[in-house]
Amino acid sequence: MHPMRKVIAVVNQKGGVGKTTTAINLSAGFALEGIPCMLIDCDPQANSTGGLGFSRDEDRSSTYTVLIQESTVANALLDSGVENLKLLPSSKHLIGANVELVHAEDRAYRLRDALAKYEGAEQLVVLDCPPALDLLTLNALVSADTLLIPMQAEYFALEGVSELVQTLDRVRDGFRPELAIEGVVLTMYDERTNLAQQVTENLREFFGDKLLKTTIPRNIRLAEAPSHGKPVQMYDARSRGAESYMELAREILLRNKIESPREKARKEAAKRMNGHKVRFWPYT
Repeated sequence: MHPMRKVIAVVNQKGGVGKTTTAINLSAGFALEGIPCMLIDCDPQANSTGGLGFSRDEDRSSTYTVLIQESTVANALLDSGVENLKLLPSSKHLIGANVELVHAEDRAYRLRDALAKYEGAEQLVVLDCPPALDLLTLNALVSADTLLIPMQAEYFALEGVSELVQTLDRVRDGFRPELAIEGVVLTMYDERTNLAQQVTENLREFFGDKLLKTTIPRNIRLAEAPSHGKPVQMYDARSRGAESYMELAREILLRNKIESPREKARKEAAKRMNGHKVRFWPYT
């Protein structure tokens, strides 16, 4: 494994919580901050692949061909169209991987081993996991250093938390003792409702500082961007959705003590501004 590389799995077994939206726009956020990044689509529905503008093509190399060891990560990667961001696309054949790999001894380690052999410069890898606890999700969790859990601030979200924590414990016990939670991010968030406030408080009690400060609002631009085959930052950079995902990327980089080229540039610009006296008209 690349010594500096960090792998973050975006995971929640509940569907419809914004996993794919988070995987696409967070990895684009890292890339736009100047950090070389890879997005791996582990879901047979291939929504991350489609959301970056790639149509279905069952003949190309994909996460599936990597898992069945027919191709390497390096020769399956696509240029996402966003500078610094590469995509390992999905395929509907991934559904079959659950069955095909069931008797393989190393079935849980296929993705991790493939990533360990990859020598590219990507510093961050984001995994978009399917909404199920199957062999594909297990491969993702065993490959990951940390888990990012998108969650809606609604009553049923709290019920899913204990299930997710149990899964994390099982993976730690059986496969990856060092697997940790990167953070919990609230998606489709509306801070005006009492329920959202209440659920946020409950999650803060449960997760402590693992509950990320950045929340992702409901935003029409976030819903529209995938149909244009672009991350929201490339579709409408000024939208609340785009701004909140850039904020999320910066919060996670800060937590990991990774200073991006963009952050360095911002600090230098701020230093220069401090040295200048702002003069107001009429000049005296």
